[in-house]
Amino acid sequence: MEMGKEIRRLRTDRGLTQEALAAALNVTAQTVSKWERGGSIPDVQLLPEIAVFFGVTVDRLFAMTPEQQLDRLDNRIEAHGLFREAEERQIEQELRAIAEDPALAGRAELLLAVLYNHQADQYRLLATEHGKQAVEKTGGGHDALSELANAWGSYIADWNVRNRHDLIAWYADYCRRNPGNRAALMWLLDNLIADRRLAEAREWLGRLELIDGTFRTGMYRYLIAEAAGDRDECEAQLRALEAMEGQEWCWALTLGDIYTQRQDYDRAIEWYRRGQEMQPSPKYVDSAQSIAHICEIRGDRAGALAAYREVLRLLREEWGIVSGESCEEIRRAMQKLQ
Repeated sequence: MEMGKEIRRLRTDRGLTQEALAAALNVTAQTVSKWERGGSIPDVQLLPEIAVFFGVTVDRLFAMTPEQQLDRLDNRIEAHGLFREAEERQIEQELRAIAEDPALAGRAELLLAVLYNHQADQYRLLATEHGKQAVEKTGGGHDALSELANAWGSYIADWNVRNRHDLIAWYADYCRRNPGNRAALMWLLDNLIADRRLAEAREWLGRLELIDGTFRTGMYRYLIAEAAGDRDECEAQLRALEAMEGQEWCWALTLGDIYTQRQDYDRAIEWYRRGQEMQPSPKYVDSAQSIAHICEIRGDRAGALAAYREVLRLLREEWGIVSGESCEEIRRAMQKLQ
């Protein structure tokens, strides 16, 4: 077995006898010998102790490549709820060890960000539930209402809290250094428009137009006109956006989003369904989830439940996901409706 070979290699690299390793792990030398010959494997509860003794990860004992370790950690984070502190520290240590390899540092740092965002999201779910209870038990106290709003990601009227000047400055600097990065330009435009810095948004849109000829430039022309309150320009850009041909499926979802924000829900649902039909497999759940939210807003419980069932079907049939946090989130939403 590969694990036995790895334990033997780690032991011999340390210059240890089987007896010395057995004594350190409180097992017999015969047990260590059986591991190394592939006659048995260590008890699962002993694996962390072996890993700590040799200063390696548990994945290393299975002789996983670093790329396989990253895949496993990625799947583990996605499928899990809130990690206990010890679990979070273990994942963090594994990722930091992998990040020492320059070839894998980018993905390891990305998964660290995913881990911390995952934990933050899970804590916000807890904060939301405790915030609700605090509001009820304090008779609607100001501090309790504020904490609930913060946990739930509520709109905040105070401009000094709401504005994104630091984020915008970082993205602007990045885009100056990387003018061909479309995704970064779009994040910059999103936040400039949200902060109503429209003159700057128009300038950056000009840069996007130099590298992108898709519906995205038309989308931003519409969003800038909407933020500026220019109704005629808004309608003109919307008609132009709808008339585009040969676009990818995201185009239809964008139009669904626009009509949702205009509270034209019937048309929004039409565009969301069109977007789902246009998608190649594996299909994302965005369209079905958007339709579920619209139905909830309208008080259409049956429609919302049907849309959430469609989300679960897509997760199952398109992605092979039948458990974990992605599914549990949807089931919690359905439970509230039943």
